[in-house]
Amino acid sequence: MPHATGSIARRAGRMLRTSLFAQVLLALLLGVLVGRLWPQAGSSLQPLGDGFVRLIKAVISPLVFCVVVAGITKAGDLKSFGRIGVKALIWFEAATSIALVVGLLAANVFSPGAGMHVDPASLDQGAVDARTGGGKLPSASQFALEALPDSAVGAFAENSLLQVLVLACLVGAALLHLGQRRVPQLLPLIEQTQDVVFTIVGYIMKLAPLAVFGATAHLVGQYGLGAMSTYGKLIAVCYGVALVFLVLLGLALKAVTGLSLWKFVRYTREELLLALGTGSSETVMPRMMQKLRAAGCRDDAVGLVLPTGYSFNLDGASIYLSVGTLFIAQAIGVHLSLGQQITVVLVLMLTSKGMAGVPGSAFLALSATATALGVIPAAAVALLLGVDRIMDSMRVATNLLGNCVAVFAVSRWEGALDRVTAKQVLAGAAPAGRAPQPAPAPAGQEEPDDAPVAPGEK
Repeated sequence: MPHATGSIARRAGRMLRTSLFAQVLLALLLGVLVGRLWPQAGSSLQPLGDGFVRLIKAVISPLVFCVVVAGITKAGDLKSFGRIGVKALIWFEAATSIALVVGLLAANVFSPGAGMHVDPASLDQGAVDARTGGGKLPSASQFALEALPDSAVGAFAENSLLQVLVLACLVGAALLHLGQRRVPQLLPLIEQTQDVVFTIVGYIMKLAPLAVFGATAHLVGQYGLGAMSTYGKLIAVCYGVALVFLVLLGLALKAVTGLSLWKFVRYTREELLLALGTGSSETVMPRMMQKLRAAGCRDDAVGLVLPTGYSFNLDGASIYLSVGTLFIAQAIGVHLSLGQQITVVLVLMLTSKGMAGVPGSAFLALSATATALGVIPAAAVALLLGVDRIMDSMRVATNLLGNCVAVFAVSRWEGALDRVTAKQVLAGAAPAGRAPQPAPAPAGQEEPDDAPVAPGEK
């Protein structure tokens, strides 16, 4: 018996030393414990999570730039890259619209705000203003204009992914035009820089358990567990809708690519747990790019679809916004007609696209929706202040998985997915060494299922 106990202890110790998933899970549990028992100490640990997020953000822009430029030049076809972008936007719009509609349907069926009888006059608009910093969401024209860089250095310094993508497309197009004979050293330099950045990401990821511990302890210490009972029905509806939406995503992934979303979740469980623990999907973007490329997605598809999805494909946020809007209306006793709910969908389809990177963006989008309806006081948005942070886990997981499914689907649609490698990797096979990726298929033509396939990449 002592021998068996010692063997279990050794295995547990080895797992903690070698498995990032086990380290992050333990850090998550310890964070909850510290935040619950010593809330003041837990609240002071937020800098651990914030510091980790800052380190990751420092390498995202150069990494996206390198992956996109290398992807365009290796694909050898700028038209193919343009098709990937158009198909990605079509997928994004369809996915977010479905998320909004499913959220509204669930809020109508389960009525999470019914019976609260809140007096809007008792709510503090100043609390919402403090959360949003007095900011506002950009208009459609302003959003499009701000996606264009006015400074190459500024795009990287401000970590503006859309601006970095525009610069990367221009550089990739220029490299294609000049050809390898005129700039023979530039593409190898970009690929080597990409390898250096991925190595830096590996170093930073060693701090992930510490970041999850600090962020979780702060969340529990700052907000406590009382909000779970006060907003229990709203939380249950939002998380339930997210689960239903992920099932729909899984069915769509299976239909389009033949791949299993559950196997992908197992394949990326470390990254998903880290994103949940820190409340930020940006912390795992570099690792997700690596894993998607290793799972058979071509570089140009990964480099364009995943970063763009962080601005255009916020499925989890769409669910929260649609359910939250009806929750507020029900809580203050306002009945929204079918026409008004259609207006909610249309307004949120626009406002959700400008949310990325804007402080308090969810409250700004909800305020804009309330203003457009004209029957919900803007101050009523303050009802969600106490539960917003708890919704981060739902939003982050759904946004992240939605973007990864989009990469697979658009890659398959464009003939940029090695399905044999994808199935092997998702089944648990170790990715093989990096190999040249297949050239893009002509528009409208898919690769044959039995075509020879290059091995996956690491």
